[in-house]
Amino acid sequence: MQSTSRRAFLTGRRSAQSPWEAFGQRLRNTVAGTFYEFEAHEGVGRARLVPKQASDVHKARALCAEYGVLLALDGIPHAARLNDHPVLWVEPGRDLSLCQRLEPGSTKWFVQPGCLLGELEAAGFSQFAELPCHITVAAWLADRTLCDWPVGETAASGLSHASVLLADGTLASLGPFGEHNKKPLEGARLQQLVAALFQAAAGADAQACRAGALWPARYRLDALLPAAGQTVNLAHVLLGHGGDLGWVEWLVLDEQMAQPQTEPPFARRYTSARAGEAGLAAPAGDLDMRVKSLFDPDERFPYPGQEL
Repeated sequence: MQSTSRRAFLTGRRSAQSPWEAFGQRLRNTVAGTFYEFEAHEGVGRARLVPKQASDVHKARALCAEYGVLLALDGIPHAARLNDHPVLWVEPGRDLSLCQRLEPGSTKWFVQPGCLLGELEAAGFSQFAELPCHITVAAWLADRTLCDWPVGETAASGLSHASVLLADGTLASLGPFGEHNKKPLEGARLQQLVAALFQAAAGADAQACRAGALWPARYRLDALLPAAGQTVNLAHVLLGHGGDLGWVEWLVLDEQMAQPQTEPPFARRYTSARAGEAGLAAPAGDLDMRVKSLFDPDERFPYPGQEL
């Protein structure tokens, strides 16, 4: 008796592709970057994309949504493995590592996600002097421990603007927001997102979290509740986002505003236990779930606490 594969060979018919195989083939054919496929873990597909250009990530996001594949930022501490869900790790490599002043004499720099902290330190950002030089800007921005400024003082990060690719394909430009910022929010999706974030920041959960010196929740919604003398900056919500809220395409960092954390980051290391220790586990958890659902309602990016 001939096997199925031998009959298919003799008759010229191919066996049907699995959804993961179809995903990988289409991604290889559509991106300019490098695609690596790993050995499946208990039948679950895993792969890595090193994009050559920003549009590679846009194409990957669309295919991930079509085939039910998580899109995860590579190079962050908790990113290790995925147990029960197909995942595409995206590694911001050297093709997306531009770092340059916006204009001569400006204190603001345009920075792509693959730029290294050591390169920023060499450019004059002393806040990164005590951090590992090999970490990418994308990994720094996603790391909640390294983005642990006191409540309402997120301006010390030096982050001025950010462009983030959301799960539905919207490219959102986030930055200063208020009476002195005249640039309108572009598109209904961003307008709805920002309105809902301000509504969450005004609620009881956020106000309870705001009472302490250190922000107990994972996502920095206190960016909308700045300290006296500081202004709201929507980009600061992304500080320590864990790769859960979107793909950050570029940043603008201001060397004049950037300051190191007042304590070494590992001396007060952020953990999910902080909220519990402060008696704020319930409001912090509810707030995190709300922010996650606003950015990524269909969970196209990893969910907080998901084992990867």
